Amino acid sequence: MAWFILIIAGLFEVGFTTCLGKAKETTGLTSNLWMCGFLVSLTLSMVLLYKATRVLPLGTSYAVWTGIGAVGTVLVGIFFFNEPTNFWRLFFITTLIASIVGLKFVAGS
Repeated sequence: MAWFILIIAGLFEVGFTTCLGKAKETTGLTSNLWMCGFLVSLTLSMVLLYKATRVLPLGTSYAVWTGIGAVGTVLVGIFFFNEPTNFWRLFFITTLIASIVGLKFVAGS
C-alpha cells in the first residue's frame, strides 16, 4: 500500500508542476485558479509522501517521488507545452524510469 501511496504522491508532484506551467501561461483569474491547483496538488503530494515514508525508507521514497515527478513533468512538457524531444532526452528519461523500477525491487516492502 505504501508504494501505491508513493506513486500517487509522485503524480500529484506532476500535477503541481503542470499547474505552475499553466499559471505562467495565463493571467488574471485563470492564473489564480491554476495557482490554487498548484497549492492543492503540492499539499496532497507532500502529505502522501509523508505517509509513504512512514513505511518505506526515506531515501528510497524521496528518490522514487522525485523520479516520478521528473519523468511525468518532462512528458507533460513534451505533450502539452511543446518542449523539444530528441534521442538523448528520451534516452535519459528511460534510464530514470529504469532506476525508479530498480529502486522498487531492491527496497522491498
